[in-house]
Amino acid sequence: MTKNISKRAKAISKLTDKKKEYTLSEAVDILKKTPSTKFDQSVEVDMKLTLDQANNPIRGTVSLPNGTGKTVKVAVFCKGDFEKEAKEAGADYVGSDDLMKKVADGWCDFDIAVSTPDLMRDMAKLGKVLGPKGLMPNPKSGTVTKEIGKIVKELKAGKIEFRMDKLSGIKASVGKLSFKADALIANVQMFITAVLNSNPKVHKAQAVKSIYVSSTMGPGIKLEKGQFKQG
Repeated sequence: MTKNISKRAKAISKLTDKKKEYTLSEAVDILKKTPSTKFDQSVEVDMKLTLDQANNPIRGTVSLPNGTGKTVKVAVFCKGDFEKEAKEAGADYVGSDDLMKKVADGWCDFDIAVSTPDLMRDMAKLGKVLGPKGLMPNPKSGTVTKEIGKIVKELKAGKIEFRMDKLSGIKASVGKLSFKADALIANVQMFITAVLNSNPKVHKAQAVKSIYVSSTMGPGIKLEKGQFKQG
């Protein structure tokens, strides 16, 4: 095991220069050349900002043009005609009181929760369960809506939410290493552009401290910031 890890680390170290900043195309090419694994690695973008979370809450959503490569489980809390709409759109779990009771009892086998506005007062009771897991529906992320069919389809197709953490970082999985290079590049560009456009203060060059792209078992590659358009 140790020998394999050492061999892998040496191979990766030959592909990158920690002092260099790369173009996105170069970075994706490097990730593609890293030693293969038995599973399809995720590709992640990690941005560090100079802004603080308290005064500059950065958050938003973005629809990745080539999806995330992951199967997303969506739970929709709704009643009446909305239930049929949610099911037809591909929601994995649909319901109201029954679904809320399951969650209250500790069940959270889904990745994203969506709710109609009329149920949010009842959903507030699940805050202690959903809040810590980042699963609470929120109007700012579009997960509290009457357009149930639309949002479910978008989430299934690759719409993701992002938000800045307490350490001024923004991370997101933007695809799989098995994706074609062009598809990965398009996803990364779309994500970074969405973050840059999410708040006027992020438009300032000094607001972005660093941008890295990496794969699950690969290196973190620093990207040259100037290649990404703002506005």
